[in-house]
Amino acid sequence: MDDRIAKLALSDGTVFTGNGFGAPGEVYGEVVFNTSMTGYQEILTDPSYCGQIVTMTYPLIGNYGANSVDVESGRLALRGFVVRELCRHPSNQRLDWSLEEYLSENGVIGIEGIDTRALVRRIRIHGAMTGVLSSTDTDDASLVKKAQSSPELVGQDLVKEVIPQG
Repeated sequence: MDDRIAKLALSDGTVFTGNGFGAPGEVYGEVVFNTSMTGYQEILTDPSYCGQIVTMTYPLIGNYGANSVDVESGRLALRGFVVRELCRHPSNQRLDWSLEEYLSENGVIGIEGIDTRALVRRIRIHGAMTGVLSSTDTDDASLVKKAQSSPELVGQDLVKEVIPQG
């Protein structure tokens, strides 16, 4: 288990503290949620989530790991992944990686151990908002300031990020 502290700061000033998993670092994005109980690998690789930090509402994610078959595109499109609890011992006959390994190898930051119900309620009431997910900067005031100055997705050209160039 990785004991890396991670924080998710929203542009409204709310900060959630949990444990980081996947890749270390810091990303900004629009914080949204998904209510699916299964299909997290498809969500991770779905280009429609480009530029977003996706929160899963189901409390345990990662129980069947990840594989090279169940993908929507050739790479992970989202910027960050938020779960209540990460399953550290997945089981599946097609398992190639644990969810933690899959995110790490693809450069995506994850956070677990936060109150995802409170986060989803906030998003549902106030709408999607920008946020910063970090395992490197854990200063609340600094992260909130970064979240407030992060660009919103509206008006951004994300096509070059989801379609291979060349």
